[in-house]
Amino acid sequence: MNTSSCDAVTHPESDSPRPLSSGGRFTLLAIACLTIMVGCVVAPGLPSIAAALGVESHASWLITLPSLGAVLFAPLAGRMIDRIGAYRALIGGLFLYGLLGAGGALLDGTAVVFADRILLGGVTAVVMASGTTLISEWYHGHARLAMIAQQGMSIELGGVIFLFVSGVLAGIAWQWPFALYLLAWLLLVMLWVLVPKQSPPAPKDEAGHGAGGAIASSLNSVYLAAAVSMTLFFSAIVMLPMRLNVMGLSETATGIFLAAISLVAVLAAMQMPRVSRGLGEMPILIVAFALYSASLFVFQQADSIQVMGLGIVLSGMGFGFSIPLLNHMTVERSHVAVRGRNLSYLTMALFLGQFLTSFLEFLPGGSRSVFGFAAVLGLVFAVLYLADHLLKRNSRQAQ
Repeated sequence: MNTSSCDAVTHPESDSPRPLSSGGRFTLLAIACLTIMVGCVVAPGLPSIAAALGVESHASWLITLPSLGAVLFAPLAGRMIDRIGAYRALIGGLFLYGLLGAGGALLDGTAVVFADRILLGGVTAVVMASGTTLISEWYHGHARLAMIAQQGMSIELGGVIFLFVSGVLAGIAWQWPFALYLLAWLLLVMLWVLVPKQSPPAPKDEAGHGAGGAIASSLNSVYLAAAVSMTLFFSAIVMLPMRLNVMGLSETATGIFLAAISLVAVLAAMQMPRVSRGLGEMPILIVAFALYSASLFVFQQADSIQVMGLGIVLSGMGFGFSIPLLNHMTVERSHVAVRGRNLSYLTMALFLGQFLTSFLEFLPGGSRSVFGFAAVLGLVFAVLYLADHLLKRNSRQAQ
């Protein structure tokens, strides 16, 4: 996959008018990992970290509050990207990411700690949207789709790596996981050295719906799909530990199960561009919702670890098929002048879906009822998007 994608951007007949170096390409993919690192850094050592920071009564909010910050600040981040450019916005975002992230270890008390986490989430929105905007400026056509698919793969691989490394560091001392946030400063230097400040001009046939609108009307369904997709995915991430604990799995085994979802998502994202070219964008999105629904139904009904493994495969495929595709759809349907803004709205939708899972614990009936509710939700949206797709196809055929 990597070889073919690299060839797609270095061949003279590529969709990209001027190739980015392999070092610059690696830098943009590595920056994407920071979006999932926000919560992963504190997750393995959450009890001891929360106690040391004085927020043990609301420990889980250390993970979920950055999502709220991304939702609140994403519109501002988008306007800033469109005004000053993705490159400059990303430089500022990376600097503040390292400062607010690592600086969190020096704070104490609910108010200041939670304020820091919310601001860190806002900066993460800047990093995510500006990083994807830079990818959209350097890559075009099939090369862009392949690159955004690899961005999704990088995010999931980052989750696996950072969960493991953070767990090791938390075993040394509760403060050490916060040092991982300083990776943003290393990536800042790499961005400065390896990625040119001036991106190539967009092709004349660049997709878009006019520079006048902040949001293309066709993006509303994309944003909704993004929010629902993340809600379905994180429903599994949040509720599976309790479900697996009831089945007798240790915390270590549970961590391996969660990491397996990310690994499957990487493999699915690797195949997504090829599958999308064969089936089309909307059919593959419908398939993703069906996969989510099936995985959640399996998690609800399974009584053995082997059957739960099937659910993990289905859930990872749902994520790998949906999130990179929705990133690509947003880029393709956005005019260059408002692309940063539209990508920030997508970021807001993704983190909103993640934040909404914070309230799953208030649903009655425990993990089984949550899985059942989420499975029905996924099936409903699969049917809704299928109906919308068929109606639009019949309308085009009638014309």
